[in-house]
Amino acid sequence: MTVPPGQCCAPIAREPLAEDTAAELAVLLKAVADPVRLRLLSMIGSHTGGEACVCDLTGAFDLTAPTISHHLKVLRTAGLIDGERRGTWVYYRVVPEAVNRLGALFTPLASQVRTPHDEAAPSPVLR
Repeated sequence: MTVPPGQCCAPIAREPLAEDTAAELAVLLKAVADPVRLRLLSMIGSHTGGEACVCDLTGAFDLTAPTISHHLKVLRTAGLIDGERRGTWVYYRVVPEAVNRLGALFTPLASQVRTPHDEAAPSPVLR
């Protein structure tokens, strides 16, 4: 399969980002650059029904409720999640467009053709 020129790489590797685009994406990246916030985003996105009550989230962390609220506020301010108050609880859901925008930044538009060099490269060690 032949991949058209310029479409083999993730958007971030095809051309330099415009200043305003980089600033917008940096807000999203900063929001998920914290392990607690990344876990919260994952927990909300993978929760049954696509939304999670704050009461479903707090027990997974050894943090105070105000600290969890702060992290949720950062995600909400960045536009990655949205929330709705129902009685005394707030239910959060992922904003797909924002999360997809992050994913699209690093995802190739088309499958890359693997070369022998790719196969010989050592895999990075993730910790």
